[in-house]
Amino acid sequence: MAEEKQMSTGKVKAFLQKKDIEISLRRYGIDALGAMAQGLFCTLLVGTILSTLGTQFHALDFLVKTIATVGATEYSVASLCTAMAGPAMAAAIGYALKSPPLVLFSLIVVGFAANALGGAGGPLAVLVIAILASEFGKLVSKETKVDILVTPLVTIGVGVALAAWWAPALGKAAMWVGDLIMWATNLQPFLMGILVAVLVGMALTLPISSAAICAALGLTGLAGGAAVAGCCAQMVGFAFMSFPENKWGGLVSQGIGTSMLQMGNIVKNPRIWIAPIVTSAITGPLATCVFKMQMNGTPVSSGMGTCGLVGQIGVYTGWVSDIAAGTKTSITAMDWTGLVLICFVLPAILCPLINFGLKKIGWVKEGDMKLD
Repeated sequence: MAEEKQMSTGKVKAFLQKKDIEISLRRYGIDALGAMAQGLFCTLLVGTILSTLGTQFHALDFLVKTIATVGATEYSVASLCTAMAGPAMAAAIGYALKSPPLVLFSLIVVGFAANALGGAGGPLAVLVIAILASEFGKLVSKETKVDILVTPLVTIGVGVALAAWWAPALGKAAMWVGDLIMWATNLQPFLMGILVAVLVGMALTLPISSAAICAALGLTGLAGGAAVAGCCAQMVGFAFMSFPENKWGGLVSQGIGTSMLQMGNIVKNPRIWIAPIVTSAITGPLATCVFKMQMNGTPVSSGMGTCGLVGQIGVYTGWVSDIAAGTKTSITAMDWTGLVLICFVLPAILCPLINFGLKKIGWVKEGDMKLD
């Protein structure tokens, strides 16, 4: 009996390996989550940027003019990008999970359904449901002579059924957690400013997606501002304190690219991470308590930092939206001062200073942050 059970388990493992189904935290929590953020960037974030350009610059107003009407809904170039967020996220997740073509293309429908039914917490619903739909699709892929019918039917059937069943609850759960974090930040801006900035900033540097986490939780307001501060502390901090080793190429690739490039060096010497973490613990509460910096743009922008200046564009679009809604009278000098100090100046000054002290006591050495 034990032998039969062992043989059966071996067959299942061999089948899953053949289908490239790997049930692991890395595959689902890192690869899929990171890919989802890329899907969000190519749709929702690009749509937000185009919308901002179209509304702020008269010469570019064609970006926000209606170019298509579907039913009673009018779409501009910018809103078309935003509308495709769900399909793009699901397709990106399928790509990360190495889904075969028929599964990958079927996930477009699944992503649209999960994002629409998940409401404001749609990204979390897309993440969970697209993963499951993809894996079910891979199980049946090329197992029948009518693969062209079976694989899409299974992928879409499982995905849409789960979207109808789970997406509303997943969306509400994500928003509940996000609302709890934002409520706590409003209640205790100093402590939560530190906590949110440090944790989201660390997530940005780790091989997981801070942008996807912020999007899934709908993190905006003061908490979103603290998240932006933490991400900027990591990106700008690493860019400037590693400048002697990496020069201008490193400054650009980390400062407006990603601090994740330092992950290999952090594994070798974790102490190089101290300066950005301490900096985020300083700039986070400054953002929440002193400058009252809020992210009232798209939640995904909260986890982007200075990557393509998306975090700063998100804060700015929030200001514009607040003025249009009548909750803010104008963009003040204090707003701009806070944005520039928190996102650029303080990380560029504090990180090298703290790192200088770490070098003095021998915790960090020249070359520790050298990028290949």
